[in-house]
Amino acid sequence: MQIYAYLTKRPGERSFCPRMLLLAFGLLLSVAPVHANGVLRIPYVADIGTFDPDNGFETGAMSAIDNVYEGLVEYEPGSIKIVGLLAKSWEISDDGLTYTFHLVDGVKFHDGTPFNAAAVIKSFERRRDRGLILSYFLSNVRDMRAPDASTVVLTLGHPQPSFLDSLSSPWGPKVISPAALADHGNGNFATTWLNEHAVGTGPFKLAEFKRGQRYVLERNDDYWGDKPFFQQIQISVVPDISQQILQLQAGTIDAVPLNYPFAQLTSLPGGLEVTTAPSMIPYYLFVKPKSPLDDADVRKAVLTAINPALWIKDAFGQFASLSKSVYPNVMLDPVNPIRFPTDLEAAKAVIAKRGAVNLVIGLHSAAPSYSRIADLMIAQLASIGVKATAYVLPSGAAYTLKDDPNPPDLLLTIAGPDAAHPENQAKVFFAKGGVLNYFGRVVPEADAIVDQAGQLTDVKERDALYERAGHMYFDAGIVIPLVDVNDVVVHAKGLTDLGLRPVYPPGNIDFGTVRWSP
Repeated sequence: MQIYAYLTKRPGERSFCPRMLLLAFGLLLSVAPVHANGVLRIPYVADIGTFDPDNGFETGAMSAIDNVYEGLVEYEPGSIKIVGLLAKSWEISDDGLTYTFHLVDGVKFHDGTPFNAAAVIKSFERRRDRGLILSYFLSNVRDMRAPDASTVVLTLGHPQPSFLDSLSSPWGPKVISPAALADHGNGNFATTWLNEHAVGTGPFKLAEFKRGQRYVLERNDDYWGDKPFFQQIQISVVPDISQQILQLQAGTIDAVPLNYPFAQLTSLPGGLEVTTAPSMIPYYLFVKPKSPLDDADVRKAVLTAINPALWIKDAFGQFASLSKSVYPNVMLDPVNPIRFPTDLEAAKAVIAKRGAVNLVIGLHSAAPSYSRIADLMIAQLASIGVKATAYVLPSGAAYTLKDDPNPPDLLLTIAGPDAAHPENQAKVFFAKGGVLNYFGRVVPEADAIVDQAGQLTDVKERDALYERAGHMYFDAGIVIPLVDVNDVVVHAKGLTDLGLRPVYPPGNIDFGTVRWSP
């Protein structure tokens, strides 16, 4: 009715309102909804850097890449359970070194090339041996064999119980058409060509790649598995979240996969709904060495003030939970969760006795959730007499903090692992040499326990050791877990089976499972 009233006003009575014009235009366009014709329209907040599944750490584009390419195994939608994909079954030797995969029959690449064990070996060797960004997933593989066309045997250098998780990761090794690799090698193992082209086995084919503008996936009608509902996926690059929201309300896109303001989720316009699922999106604080928090009493006072139980609802409503440990809640449910102190009067007394305490918080991203958390923590710290400020770090600066002569006291970041095994969390973020151990701090005793846990296959025994090490990292004051935030997608009513997976970056709808049910 608002749109009708706006459009029927005389031109002289009608003030310029971009929102109403966009909504009206969208209404006219969506008289026959595009998704009803087999097209799903999805915006990305950032451009796709590369479509090469071996050579880029894409986050927002995983839904596209992982629907074009497939690996041997994957995580089941909505869980961290590992299930077969191009491998229908597998066995692991008693010594934990040899993995034998039995491949699905009758699979073809998008270019018609038959899928077989030799294709798996060629793709895996490309990832491992060609200096590509994601080579570390296969760094422990010492030998690859194809005893026949439907069997792949991988032999590890040392036992690695997390290996299947690495293969299941959204960034795990995929299988690329050997014909495409041969035809477009160009002396660089096809890395240039694969930036903007793709030939996989997945339920969708890459049909159009217009960098910075538009990407189109077409349904693979010869797909070996369950056929997708949608014939086409149209992906646009829309960095501004407010524009995404306006387009969703206008009916010119079908979902806002990421960054919809949490405060608006309880009052969505008619025709829209929310799909939410548990996710590995934990917000943590990493603490630099020689900060005021090195003083145990000050650290306890600060923990009291920033206790996430005091602000989680204000920041995320019902769409987050308190972090129980230094591992995502979906990954590990601790027997003894980390607890924050709660005596605010005692915290005030400590700060009053200590004198001026000033803290600087660096925000890894300019996303609204970061500033919202920082604002709430700053207000809480002020209540006990601690003065805190926050600023957004320049792009990439979080990864060089250990070499920064003037780093912030605290880094607020999402510490999400690339697979669902605790080793992928501990060795990346907390252990010595971890690539995302932002300040390079070390707790040798905890690292030794992590090494011990990484050799265990009994999950209960394994998790007990990881939990113990996690408490040590926390007690040493190097990391402060805050909240685990759900994956939240706002979309047109009628979209179902979004296939959200905890390990995937948030907002990555599975185009192969999503359906339209008016």
